[in-house]
Amino acid sequence: MVVIYAIAMAWVESAVVFYIRTHVDRIEPHQPEPLPLIGALGPVELIRELATMVMIFTVGCLAGQTRQTRLGYMAVAFGIWDIFYYVFLKMMCDWPHSLLDWDILFLLPLPWWGPVLAPMLISLLLILWGTLSSQFERNDISMLSNRRVWILNFTGVALALYVFMSDAIAIAHRGIEAIRAVLPEKFNWPLFCLALLLMAAPVFQSGGRFLKLPRPKPQTGGPDQNLDARTT
Repeated sequence: MVVIYAIAMAWVESAVVFYIRTHVDRIEPHQPEPLPLIGALGPVELIRELATMVMIFTVGCLAGQTRQTRLGYMAVAFGIWDIFYYVFLKMMCDWPHSLLDWDILFLLPLPWWGPVLAPMLISLLLILWGTLSSQFERNDISMLSNRRVWILNFTGVALALYVFMSDAIAIAHRGIEAIRAVLPEKFNWPLFCLALLLMAAPVFQSGGRFLKLPRPKPQTGGPDQNLDARTT
């Protein structure tokens, strides 16, 4: 049900973005004046993005029974939503043309820029970790039992955010108009790949624990022997 919800939410998100970009003539966002201001559209869009995060948080809380499973379902919902968002945009307006097309990923606290492939890779990590955490939870191990793993993860998140916002950060001193007009030309793939590897630390940890889960032992002997053993 979380996956169905996330896919439906992705269609709504894609439709809204399609309407907005059609209205401002920016189906392809990487062009001069990528964020034109039209009336109150800017503030409304910022609140809509926050509302989207609230929706993902809410469905995770409703689906999970523990802190770990709630976070797991949030991660699955976010990953599915983000991937299908681009799938549906492609269906609606034939964009993106490739996974390397530039997109404005988010607007808070500064505009995030990056190729479509970058957030999709992060989404795959979220789906994988969320699935392991929500479907194969171990009650005897706390999700935060290994602080080093989460320190690595948060470091990776910080690096990824820097990569996405680096162009806006570099000209932030020039004011809001310069930030709105920035058009990045080069994505720092080496630093992003390092960030992705650090973010994957919890996935490796959860995957290792999953592989160590005890497997049911196959029964030996024929049906009569097993029946005799149970009877005894």
